[in-house]
Amino acid sequence: MPGVTVVDHPLVRHKLTLMRNRDTSTAQFRRLLREISTLLCYEVTRDLPLEPVSIQTPVEPAEGARLAGKKLVLAPILRAGVGLLEGMLDLIPAARVAHIGLYRDPETLVAVEYYFKAPLDVADRLVIVVDPMLATGNTAVAALERLKERGVTDLRFVCLVASPEGIERLKAFHPDVPVWTAAVDRQLNEHGYIAPGLGDAGDRLFGTR
Repeated sequence: MPGVTVVDHPLVRHKLTLMRNRDTSTAQFRRLLREISTLLCYEVTRDLPLEPVSIQTPVEPAEGARLAGKKLVLAPILRAGVGLLEGMLDLIPAARVAHIGLYRDPETLVAVEYYFKAPLDVADRLVIVVDPMLATGNTAVAALERLKERGVTDLRFVCLVASPEGIERLKAFHPDVPVWTAAVDRQLNEHGYIAPGLGDAGDRLFGTR
């Protein structure tokens, strides 16, 4: 799919399989999500710009490289997106964080916003939106639209599992936003859940129903 990168690293595939298992405990699910998010973050930040820098090693002067420009922003979609945030901050602890509170109405499946907080200069930064599941695509579309309203032009979306329908909808509204995912599953079921999927990521992450 154009604009979609499936991260099929063996460690990602292994951890995702463990997460799909319905017998995986809440503690294990939480740990695995944190680990797999670090691997996804490694891939989505592969092309970040660098600038040369001179340093002094314990042996001699040397030329190296460091990240250039303003620190990027990680934008988890609440609540399940928080599970991806922690692992990504392990890798890029200096990143800023925006919080986007959206929930999917169980009847209409439409995304409803209840909270939004972002850095004042978010429009000047790369923003990576994170949510474990890209199912109907309604929540992702709404989150990206909200950020664009704040002037953000450099956007990326990262999820754990996506449906073909969710990708199609996201691309229909935001063709300029590239997507990184660990898997593209078969389809949505009649309840709007990804099949085979891994269930409700938020419930499995926090031990709720």
